[in-house]
Formats: sequence, structure tokens, C-alpha cells
Amino acid sequence: MFRWANLGWFDARVLIVALCLLFGVRIHEEFRRQIMKLNKQKSSQAEREFGGTLGATCIPVFLPLTVLYLLCVCRSPAASVLQWPPVLPPTAQLWDPLAPVLILGWMALQSFLYLLPMGKLSEGMVLKDGSRLKYPINGFHALCVTAVLLTLSLWLGMPLGYLFELLLPLAVCAIGVSFLLSLYLYIRSFWAPHHALAQGGNTGNPLYDFFMGRELNPRIGSFDLKYFCELRPGLIGWVVINLGMLMKEVELRDSASLAMILVNSFQLLYVADALWNEEAVLTTMDIVHDGFGFMLVFGDLAWVPFTYGMQAAFLVVHPQSLSPLGATAIVTLNGVGYYIFRKSNSQKNQFRRDPTHPSVANLETIATATGKRLLVSGWWGLVRHPNYLGDLLMALAWSLPCGFNHLLPYFYVVYFTVLLIHREARDERHCRAKYGLAWDAYCSRVPYRIFPYVY
Repeated sequence: MFRWANLGWFDARVLIVALCLLFGVRIHEEFRRQIMKLNKQKSSQAEREFGGTLGATCIPVFLPLTVLYLLCVCRSPAASVLQWPPVLPPTAQLWDPLAPVLILGWMALQSFLYLLPMGKLSEGMVLKDGSRLKYPINGFHALCVTAVLLTLSLWLGMPLGYLFELLLPLAVCAIGVSFLLSLYLYIRSFWAPHHALAQGGNTGNPLYDFFMGRELNPRIGSFDLKYFCELRPGLIGWVVINLGMLMKEVELRDSASLAMILVNSFQLLYVADALWNEEAVLTTMDIVHDGFGFMLVFGDLAWVPFTYGMQAAFLVVHPQSLSPLGATAIVTLNGVGYYIFRKSNSQKNQFRRDPTHPSVANLETIATATGKRLLVSGWWGLVRHPNYLGDLLMALAWSLPCGFNHLLPYFYVVYFTVLLIHREARDERHCRAKYGLAWDAYCSRVPYRIFPYVY
């Protein structure tokens, strides 16, 4: 048995010093480990978007209330966003048993059209494990089939204008579906492999991860939930709701106004363009980087169909007259915006698919360490996001038919400007982390972000 008495005085001192040094090293290592852990946590907190945990807690409460509030205001006679106390509907107006039937039936119809063997299959971007998912490119086919079904239904006497009375109950049901789907996605994500998780939605904070989305590409078999919701039920639903507002105006005034026709036409063009160029969505931030959580679910199923087309609902209660000159100016503005939006997006997508194509082969580029090249001429040499510029010009054209007496129709323009500036900042961070010095060189060559010589 080891005894201290067996040690000499010198040996004992050596042993004590050695133990102290060992103990000190252990303390130092543990202290350093804790400091590194704390710094990592701080870094993680700093990188969280949308206000971190606070934003992830407040946004799922306030955004649904905002949708309902805006719908109430646009249906009220004053249509004043500054009215206090705000316009609050009776509880009975928030629910109609027909609303959940329509919402679930609509989701089922669009799911059926998604699964039909129409169009082609396209591969997405390379994932962490080196694989590439396949996606059906048949959104435009779904829009056309939906249009045929709507035409047939109207011919049979379906009262599509009744959608105006159902706006609030439909919005309530869409919000409910958004919460339920987000909860399902959060729970199922814990069975997903680690490589299938989104980088920004896997922090360990339940509220934040529920909001951002833990899983990048949640699928049921080959049915991609995020890709389906991105362009199908909400975007096509937006067009159907607009058409319902037009039919309601016909019921009230025996004809559709020029302002209503312009709003419907502009927004139908926008949706049809998105679905015709559906393959381009596979390279967007939503599909490539963001997890599928409440942020995208609510945006796709509730925010887009019930706020993007608010001008049409506004015009039902507040009709506007347009002069031929005013209408021509608005059509021209929308046309310019659409031209910039489509040409810049087409140039980017063509360059990504085939940099040697004659339409993009002569464009000037900057090489990056990843092997990719950044465009610094053409549309993408004008500003860093010319497609956002075109988007905003179109947004303004959608609101102008509603006149200048109310702020409400311009909510979309204000919101969309804030959204695109925030989205540009997110994209800026991703690109700087990905491309490093090459991105700095690109920014010095293309200093303006969205508006030439302004921002």
C-alpha cells in the first residue's frame, strides 16, 4: 500500500509540485473550454436572424393578427390604418364551416395536381451529403388545369364572389393550417438525419427552431412539402381570391372596373411568370438555405394569398376610376418593372445553368475560391439585385390603381421594400461568408444594392 512515509522529503516536494501543476493545467483547460463554449454561444446568438428568440416568439403572434387586421380595415368604409380603436369584427365573422372545407379541398386539389405526371423532373442543388433531389416542374400545368376548373365552375353558376364574405374565415383557417403544419414539421425533424437539417434552424432553441425550420427539405416519399407550398396553394390561391373579388364587383356594379381589371391582370402575370419559370426557384435562398418552419409555412399559405392581393379586396368596397392616360402610365410602369425583373432573372439562371451559352458567354465575371464566378456586367453589373428593383416597380404599379386617398393599398409596397432590403442583407451575409475576398471585389465593382445611385 502506498504511504507518504515511504517518500523522502525531496520526493514528496516533487510529487506535490507535479500534482499542483497537473491540477492547474486541468483548471486552465476547463476554464478555456468554458470560455470557448460561451464565445460560441454568443456567436450563435449574434448570427440568429429575425430578432433571435424574441422575434421567433413575437412574429408568430403578431403577423397572423396583422393579416386579420388588414383584411378588416380594407373591408371597412373608412379603410383607415390609423383609426383608433382599430376596426374589430364580431367573433361570428371569423368563422364559417365552409372555410375549412374550402381550404382543405384546395390543398388536396393542388397536391393531386402536383403528383400528376405532367411536365418534367429537374434536379435541385447539391446537398451536404452530395445528393441532388428531383422536383416536378409542373406548376404552370397546375395553374392551367385550375383555370379550366374555375371556368367550368363559373359556367355552372358557382358564386365565386362569395369569397369576399369568406375572406376572414378563410384567413383564420389558413393561419390554423400554418401552425399545425409547422408543429408537424418541427416534431418530424427530430427523426431526420443530421445532414438533412438546415444550418440556421438547428440551434437547440425550440422557439427559434420552430420559427426558422429545422429540416431543409422535408418530404413524404417523393412529395416535397417546402417546394409544394412555395409556389402552389398560396400563389395560385392568390389569383383565385383576386378573381373572386372581381366577380364580387360585377355582382355589385354589373361590371368590373378598369382598376380591378388592371390589378387582376398584373398579379396574374406575376403568378403565371413564377410558375412558368418554376425551375428557377430551385436556386433561391428559400429552397437552398432556409429550413421549412413557421416563417416559410405561414408566408406561403397565409401571408401571400391574403395580403399580396389586398388591392382587389380594397377595390370591392372603395371603387376607383382611372383615366386612359393614368391607366397607360400604370401599365407602362408595370411593364418596365416586369421587363427588368424577367430579363435579370433569366440572365442569372442562364449563367448558372450554362456559362458558355452565347447570351452570357461574353459577360465579365470575377472568379471565386469555390470555383464559381460572379457576374459583374449585364444586369448584374448595374446593381447587385436588379430583380428586386423590377419587383418593387411592379409592386408600385399594383397599388396605383387604388388611388391616393388611402394608405392601405400601399401597405404591400412598404412591406415589400422592407422585405427585400432585409433579404438582400441576408444574401449579403451568405455571399460574403461563401466567397470571401471575391465578394468584396464584386461589391467594389457593383456598389449599389437595389436602386442605382441611391441604395
